Amino acid sequence: MAKDNKCCESSMQGNEKIMIVKWQRLVSDGATCPRCGGTEQELAKAIKILSKSLSPLGIQVVLEKDSLSIEEFKKNPLSSNRIWINNKPLEDYIMGDTGKSPCCDVCGPVECRTLKVEKEIYEVIPSDLIIRAGLVAASQMITSAEN
Repeated sequence: MAKDNKCCESSMQGNEKIMIVKWQRLVSDGATCPRCGGTEQELAKAIKILSKSLSPLGIQVVLEKDSLSIEEFKKNPLSSNRIWINNKPLEDYIMGDTGKSPCCDVCGPVECRTLKVEKEIYEVIPSDLIIRAGLVAASQMITSAEN
């Protein structure tokens, strides 16, 4: 897994700003769990919508995917299925909390990361939450560029 946090900071190229969305999950023998697989599909939808929505504002959205080895996962199961936007955890943008619940065979007998927003608990992170977090991040990028 890459440990270079510089990759996750927003940056600017000319007048275009870049929003980095980073997602990491367990990949073991080329497979991941249904929870991470579902999040990957939701993430693809969210990136497409965010890219289209933020392009007129001069913000390019870039998705980076990191894989955790089974050894890394066993040390910290809650590091799997985790999303950052501009080096800040997704849950910080949407006033969410993390939790854990049992997962499946790829993950073994450990509890994996969940996301709680208001009264809902999500094992798969839905695209609408990713989009909401991305829009908050974009507003912060625009505000900081104006100051």
